[in-house]
Order: sequence, then structure tokens, then C-alpha cells
Amino acid sequence: TDELYLGALDRVFQHAAPATGTATLRGSRVRPGAIRNTALLTVEGGRDDICALGQTSAAHDLCRSLRPHLKRHHLQANVGHYGVFNGKRWEREIYPVVRNLILAME
Repeated sequence: TDELYLGALDRVFQHAAPATGTATLRGSRVRPGAIRNTALLTVEGGRDDICALGQTSAAHDLCRSLRPHLKRHHLQANVGHYGVFNGKRWEREIYPVVRNLILAME
């Protein structure tokens, strides 16, 4: 719904809840630093006009309990915000990175 979407924008981007440690889910505080048993892949578009460079990769610092070999970041040159997850660059360059990480973690 519009309300859900606008609320998420407010919490995540305007109030920076994940970065400031004030994010909650179902009434409980979200603690990214407690995440230990998963892989983390962040993807950024080099020409993203909505999310600034570094905003996505900041998740690596927040998930401080993850071992370094479980953290990966992919910066896709010459792609904007919407091109990160659709179109030719997604199919040919970004999706293979996502797929290979999933396969490596199985």
C-alpha cells in the first residue's frame, strides 16, 4: 500500500533507522550486528540517482558479526537505480553475481 511504502521511505531514508539502531520489526529492535549465519551481498548502481554511493555498502559495517568471507559488494558501473534489478545489465552482469553467491553458499 502507499502507506506502507511511504512509511518505509520515512524510516529508512529520512530517519535512517537501520543506521542509527532505531529500526524495529514487530515491536522488537532490529540488530544487524547480531547477524552471524548468512551471506551478505550489497549491490549499487554507479549512476544511481536515488541512493548515494556507499549507502548500500554501509550494511557491511552494520553487520559487524559476519565474517569477512561472507560479505560481498558489487558496484555496477553505468547503471541507475532501476537498472540495478532489471534490464540487460541485470541479466548479463548483476544477476550472475547474485546467482553465484547463492550457489556458493548452498
